[in-house]
Amino acid sequence: MEDVCQLMVQHLYDAMRAGGERACVLVRAYKTHPYEALDAELQAFARELAGTEPSPSTPCLTLLATAGVEPDWNSRHKSRDHRAIPLISVEAVQHLPMIAQLVAQLGIDVHAIVHPDARLIMDLQQRAFNVFYIDEAQGSAYIPAQDFVQRYGVRSVVGFGSVLPTGDLFALILFAGTHVPRATAELFRPLALAAKLALLPFIMTDRVFDAQLV
Repeated sequence: MEDVCQLMVQHLYDAMRAGGERACVLVRAYKTHPYEALDAELQAFARELAGTEPSPSTPCLTLLATAGVEPDWNSRHKSRDHRAIPLISVEAVQHLPMIAQLVAQLGIDVHAIVHPDARLIMDLQQRAFNVFYIDEAQGSAYIPAQDFVQRYGVRSVVGFGSVLPTGDLFALILFAGTHVPRATAELFRPLALAAKLALLPFIMTDRVFDAQLV
C-alpha cells in the first residue's frame, strides 16, 4: 500500500502544472492505522504526540507517502511532525483543525473514525467520496501551520479520500502554490474511488508498509 500511495503522490506532484511549473509544493497520503499494528518507531512517535500510551486499537493517522519541494518531504521516514497522529478521542480530533475539517468535508462522522463500527463501515464506504477543499490557505483557521503556508506560498489545499473495508480512513492532501477554484477541486472527487480501488488488493492481506527503510 505504501508503494502504491507513493506512486499516487509522485504522479500528482509531477503532473499537476500551472504555467508550466509544478502546481503543488507538497502532496501527501495518509491512512488511519491501529496503534498496536504500528512498528516500534511509529508507536514511539505516536506516544510522544499523545503524551500517554494510546490504547492498542487507537487509530493513528499515519503518513504513507509524500512528495514535495524539500528533500525531506520525499520520504515518510524523514517527516518531523506528521508520521503518526494518534486520534485518541473525538475531542482530540476536534483540537486538530485540519484533520477535523478533512473528516467533516469528506462526509464522515468523526466518531466513526475514532471508534470504527463494523455495522456502519459499508454505509461509509458507499457515500464517502467527497472533496476536502480550502480556498485560501493563508489565514485559514483550518491550516494552523501558517508559517509553512507563508514560507512556501501555499494558496489552496485540496484533498480526497474515503473509508476502506477495514473501517480505516485514507486521504490524499495536496498543498497548491497556485489558487485552485472550487470547480477544479470538485474534479478530484472521482479520484477517491480510483485510489480506493488501487488500494483494495492490499487491504485483506495487511500489506501496508514497505519493509525497506529509505
